[in-house]
Amino acid sequence: MMDKKPKEEQFRKIITFTPPLYKQRYEFIKDLVGKYKPKKVADLGCADCTLLWMLKFCSCIEVLTGLDICASVMKENIIEHLEESELKEFPEVVFGFMAPSIVVISTPNSEFNPLLPGVMLFRHPDHKFEWNREQFQSWALETARHYDYSVEFTGVGHPPTGMENLGFCTQIGVFVRKYPQTSESAQSENTTGTVYKTVFKAVYPSLKDEKYLQIAVVNEVIFTAETMKQSLLGQLMSEHEEYNDDPIERKSKFQPSVNFFSEDIGKLVVEKSMEPFVNGNLVYIPLKRIFSFPRVNQLCGTFDRLCKLIAGKVTLSSDGSAVVFSTEHENEEN
Repeated sequence: MMDKKPKEEQFRKIITFTPPLYKQRYEFIKDLVGKYKPKKVADLGCADCTLLWMLKFCSCIEVLTGLDICASVMKENIIEHLEESELKEFPEVVFGFMAPSIVVISTPNSEFNPLLPGVMLFRHPDHKFEWNREQFQSWALETARHYDYSVEFTGVGHPPTGMENLGFCTQIGVFVRKYPQTSESAQSENTTGTVYKTVFKAVYPSLKDEKYLQIAVVNEVIFTAETMKQSLLGQLMSEHEEYNDDPIERKSKFQPSVNFFSEDIGKLVVEKSMEPFVNGNLVYIPLKRIFSFPRVNQLCGTFDRLCKLIAGKVTLSSDGSAVVFSTEHENEEN
């Protein structure tokens, strides 16, 4: 049999993760949030709140909570930092008392340690223990069985070619509650006042607030319409470059073909077309086309709501069916 030690020593000097391992863990959680769309998320061992900062931009989340053992910025409060006595109580607190719909636990895979430079026993001097895959899965399966959760195992940080048998650098267990929250667990939210100390609270602009929603919608509409305007003008400029020697064509540089007009210039009939068009020195971007963009659609929900939110905040056509831009500035530049 070949001695695997030299191979491990070789990998110990060169192994790196791209992106860094901590970013892979954060992205794993972010993807999970995108999949399940929870309204409340708690990060146990939040350290410098980097994960919370990332998740606050997820529109489905209404409440973000970070918990750590110390008010100062720390990175020592994930499961392997618990004392043995605390570890025994951990499942009861998280799965029994808090009883969330989903629990994600990440922990080092001790089998991977021989590949990491500078690691003698544990990856962090404050670690009380580090589990191999069998140990973690045994604990997780028993916990899931006891508290009526299912659990799936995965991880981040792939091993190098030839060492796949070691598994992921960080092992992850995703627990999903099988049954609805019990009345006892639901009532427990009212009894936590004396258990934890609030050291900092921040209320971020919420899209449930009409004022902040309007700002978000107006900004998105203007950005989308401006992008479409530039695309249209660029297309028209390309078409008219073919007629540079024709003074009539040069004079009507921003005049589109008949397909870009409604037949009645005094009244826009955008219902017949969702395409933007130019009329004289004005560019018209139909609201229905803007509403078809996923981001705008998700923010507003309905077309009527879109019209209500941008009323008085965006320049519209006389019948309110399109966002209007002037091409005078473009004409001067060209």
